[in-house]
Amino acid sequence: MIPIVSDLAPLVCGLLLAVTGAGKLFGRRTAQLAANTVLVRVLNDGRRAGLALRAVGAAELAVAAALLAVPGTLLPGVATAVLGAGFTGYLGYARATAPESSCGCSAKAEGPIGVRSFARAGLVLLGGAAAATATDPWWTEAARRPGWSAAFAVAAALLLCAVSADLDHVWLLPLRRLRIRLFGNPLAGAADGPVPVAASVELLEQSVAWQAASPIVRSALLDHWDDEGWRVLRFAGVYEQAARGARPVNVLFALDLGASIDTTSSPAVRVSVIDDDTDEMVPVDLLAGMATRQVLPMAT
Repeated sequence: MIPIVSDLAPLVCGLLLAVTGAGKLFGRRTAQLAANTVLVRVLNDGRRAGLALRAVGAAELAVAAALLAVPGTLLPGVATAVLGAGFTGYLGYARATAPESSCGCSAKAEGPIGVRSFARAGLVLLGGAAAATATDPWWTEAARRPGWSAAFAVAAALLLCAVSADLDHVWLLPLRRLRIRLFGNPLAGAADGPVPVAASVELLEQSVAWQAASPIVRSALLDHWDDEGWRVLRFAGVYEQAARGARPVNVLFALDLGASIDTTSSPAVRVSVIDDDTDEMVPVDLLAGMATRQVLPMAT
């Protein structure tokens, strides 16, 4: 293998595993995010799923420390490759048995398992294999060829950004805004008719109504339909009640069929929480604890 790749692979893999491991082990939302992964189905308990996700984070941090501190040895690279293989197998099982579940890869963002999740797991596997063949510490290689090392580090960072959905706000959203500025808004002139579903989701996700309901939501968009000028967006969720414990629910958001971020910054949003088993309305005070934030109008 090319020496610069194998010698710098421990640095790249170590930093990646350190970030994702710290997010899982110390993240405040780890338990919430674990509840939407396939670990809940495997372990049959949300608390155990959260503990399992934190244990994976601890393992990632341990491997990251070994990669960064003692590169050029076989064991850290092999451990990284094993983690990558485990991640790939876990994603394959989750995709096959619970395609609506979240990845839980970084414990920072929720979303369905897609190609980028598999790509990142594959990169960890390949990076571990490369690290296992390293002959010199990464700092030695960086000092010997600083220019090529910097170029490799930048290329690796760009690749990791491309396969990490939780970093989309760093590069993908700015690129989309730039495209609109350069080529115009594709929704221009369509304000009198229905906007694309993606535009409704984008508007919803920037609203306080979404922020208020996000502790309940556990999935990406599952279904949508239009009804009498409203667009209804359905998400799966879990609602904790002291008397009944966790109960699966459907969270329905209804927005103006023609509204988008280009036509309004304060959309009226109907929010309904429906019991998934009984189809009964669940009384939820979504605005509790949000008195310090500006509240968008919520139609009832």
